[in-house]
Amino acid sequence: MTDMPGFIAIETGDEEGLPLAIAWSRTDGSVKHTLIQPDDSWIDEESGIMGEYSIEELESLGVSPLDVIRELETDHFNATLYTNGTGEDELALTRLFDTYGLDPFVELAPAEVLYDDLSPGDWQRGRGDMLNERGLEPMRPDDEIDAMLHLHQRLTQP
Repeated sequence: MTDMPGFIAIETGDEEGLPLAIAWSRTDGSVKHTLIQPDDSWIDEESGIMGEYSIEELESLGVSPLDVIRELETDHFNATLYTNGTGEDELALTRLFDTYGLDPFVELAPAEVLYDDLSPGDWQRGRGDMLNERGLEPMRPDDEIDAMLHLHQRLTQP
């Protein structure tokens, strides 16, 4: 099996790119996915809810933002990762890194650039079709990665 491109998806909790959950694929096609523990600077004292999650859920089930960065570095240092192009992945990734005063070591690009013979609209339709075929939920990071991996396989099969 040839190496797969790296895909990434980040679920956000607000229009400012609050990262709540993240998933990415590795070159072997495996997927890493986790909730992200909120940094103290991210928490609004008036709200116990962040996106679809409670703060307690994120704190008990999530991984620290620094551990997420370290794991991402292990898998994709100085790499280009491909997104669905519909979310706020770049804003969320920047916010994750800014929490520690770090510059992102990955670049993000829309996945549609991987396919020369496909128009952007066709890629988005293919993504939507794949989400529907597989019974997946749009904008949920692990489901987005699943859809992008399977769509990539379909589009690159001889």
